[in-house]
Formats: sequence, C-alpha cells, structure tokens
Amino acid sequence: MRILVIGSGAREHAIVDSLLTSGEHEVVVSPGNAGIAQAVTCVEFGDVTDGDAVSQYALDNAIDLIVVGPEAPLIEGVADAPRERGIAVFGPSRAAAQLEGSKAFAKRIMAEAGVPTGRAVRAGTLAEARTAIVELGAPHVIKADGLAAGKGVIVTSDEQAAIAHAEHWLQHGSVLVEEFLSGEEVSLFFLSDGHDVVPLSPAQDYKRLLDGDEGPNTGGMGSYSPLPWLADRFGDERTFVRRVLDEVALPVVRQLESEGTPFIGLLYCGLIVDGDRINVIEFNARFGDPETQVVLPRLVTPLGELLFAAASGKLGDAAWPEFSERTAVSVVLASEGYPEAPIVGRPLGGLESALEVGGVHIDHAATAWSESRDVLVATGGRVLSVVAVGDGFADTRSRAYEAVSRIHFEGGQHRTDIAEKVAR
Repeated sequence: MRILVIGSGAREHAIVDSLLTSGEHEVVVSPGNAGIAQAVTCVEFGDVTDGDAVSQYALDNAIDLIVVGPEAPLIEGVADAPRERGIAVFGPSRAAAQLEGSKAFAKRIMAEAGVPTGRAVRAGTLAEARTAIVELGAPHVIKADGLAAGKGVIVTSDEQAAIAHAEHWLQHGSVLVEEFLSGEEVSLFFLSDGHDVVPLSPAQDYKRLLDGDEGPNTGGMGSYSPLPWLADRFGDERTFVRRVLDEVALPVVRQLESEGTPFIGLLYCGLIVDGDRINVIEFNARFGDPETQVVLPRLVTPLGELLFAAASGKLGDAAWPEFSERTAVSVVLASEGYPEAPIVGRPLGGLESALEVGGVHIDHAATAWSESRDVLVATGGRVLSVVAVGDGFADTRSRAYEAVSRIHFEGGQHRTDIAEKVAR
C-alpha cells in the first residue's frame, strides 16, 4: 500500500517505524520532522487540517490509506473530505472526534452507554465552577472542556489553585469539575471500524514533569509496556483487556454508531484502575503520545493491515493483534522551560552514540536540521523519545537511560523514574 501519515511528532515517527517493519508499504509523511525524514519521504502540501488539500494530494499520488496522527486535524474534520471521496482514512470524523474535543460530549456519551466514570459538573462561569469545586471536594480535578495540549488538567488539594485554573480556562470555554478517582492510570488503545473494535496492549505513561509525579502536567514524559501488575489484579492482561472492551470501548463505539457518528480510527481509553475496579478518566481520538512509542514496537501483527481493516470496515474478521512478551520503556527528553515556555533552537548531539546502545531507537518529536548551522536542533517542548526494547524491565530501563545519558542537549530535562516500579 501507499500510505500517507499526517503529523510531525514522536507518535508519528513510531507509527512510521511500525508500518515499515513489514517491508510492504510505501510511506510518506506530512509534514514530518528531521528524524522521520531519515526513514521516509516528507512532503508539504499546505495546511494538514485542510481536508480538501489532503484529499487532492492523496488522489494525485494514488494513496491507498491516510493515517491521521494528531488530534487537532481530526477535530478540525480533516478525515471527512477524503473519506467522502472514497479514500480509506484511519481517523474519526469531525463529529466523532468530539469524543476528545469536548470532555462534556465524552461524559454524555459515557452516560448514554453506561460506561463507568467519575461524576462531573460542567461549569460555564467562575461562580458555577466555585460551587462545583466546593461540592465535589478535594482533591480537586479541573479540566478544560476543549483541547489544551495536555495542559488543561489540574489535580490539586489547594482550593484556590483549582479556582485559578478554572478561571484561566474559562477564558477559552467551559470547564469540567470532576470527582477525584484514585488508583493506577492505564492507557489502552482500541482500533475501531465504526462497529467492531480490537484492542492493542496496555501501557502506562507519566504525565507530571518531575520525578515522583511532581510538577505540572505535560503531554507525557515517558511510558512503559506491558503492565505486569495487571496480572495480580485480574489474573492476566487478556482478562483486563476483555473487561475494558466489553464495559468501555464497545459500548462507546456502538453508542456513537447509533447516533449516526461512527468512530473510525483509534479510541484511546484513559483509565483509572483501583483494585479490580475500572473507571474512564478520558478518551482521545488518536494514538497516545508517549504510549504509542512503547506499544507499537511490541506489535507482531502487521500494523498496516490493522489500520486498513479499520478504515475499510473489516475489523469484524480480525483476530486480536499479537504482541511479543518483550518489554519497552520510553524516556522523553524535553527542552528547558517545558511545559510553560520551552526554549527552542538549541542543538542536539550524541544521537549516534545513543543509538549504539543495544535495543535502543529514537523517535523524534520536535527536531529540524539547521542548514545554516549544519546541526540538528530542537523545535519544541518534547524533543525526543528514547525507546529501549528488551527482555525484562530492569535491563530495558537501564539501556534506555544509558542512551539518554549519551545525548548532548543544553538545558534538556527528563524524568529519572520511568518504569522504576516495575524494574525492581
């Protein structure tokens, strides 16, 4: 197949790497980044949120499948135009992508589908937010209703901090004040063709900037997969996945189908696991970052076949994808000042040395080649995902951090405790 991947981050780099493993696909990416460009052709054809431009490129270049990586183009409806022209698209429509674009919409769908989740109050004014904050009590969970690049959520026991967060995001729309749910966070991806769903393997990410889950929320500072502790609570991973499929993913997909907005693409279920209880804390409408970087390297079933089956309504015939028993750990290297005000333009060195560590590869998130300086530079907040794959978390984690230590990046920051608890 000829496959067009939309996006420019580490998630898209991981998708490209997985698609290329079969050796059967020709992959192009728009706009891509410096790391992706080392593996495949990167093209520019205008705004990647412009469905007509994407459609025209696909038609002109005999593209068989479009894979949309980031959330913003999906919520803008980039999948609609090519799908209407008969092009297979892995990514939900504008209407279905509201599952991520509006947390209030997601809560309504969950209520209609009977999906377990925490209580939430939507607030459109500061007075309403204050009332809900007091009513639901501490710890306080405040979420921007729309997209916020991973920065719209605060969890705090400080009532004034909660109110200040609500006041800030109310300038951009409504907020949700939610019941706090304690437990372990789990990310579980499902492929959907609008009616049927099949699961991938669970992962856990680290959203706070600093070790020990301190500091501000980010887009994610690292991840690991699989989750060995799930077996202690559910007997095995498959039992856990089956429960989430039956209690969450399938009811949500069927609810959207019944409303005339079929969800075709990747349903990301953000879950809280407390003992053997499972609740949803959020949905995303695309592959998660940085979880994709540890889930896809373990995937044995060819990714291209799965994505095309979902895009063409044929998942009903698909078996659950096969995953290796190997372990994967990803450590995110971020710019100084991230997430509030990342300093960009600084050079990156030592990547060749990092790649000499066994079982390590690097997914680029925000990089570009500076022709004038003849050097690779950082162009955003989260810059690289350093990924190690191996046998056992202790060794895999050690090699990931050995590779990180070889990278030269002024002011670069990373957590030092990714996957520490499963490597003991």
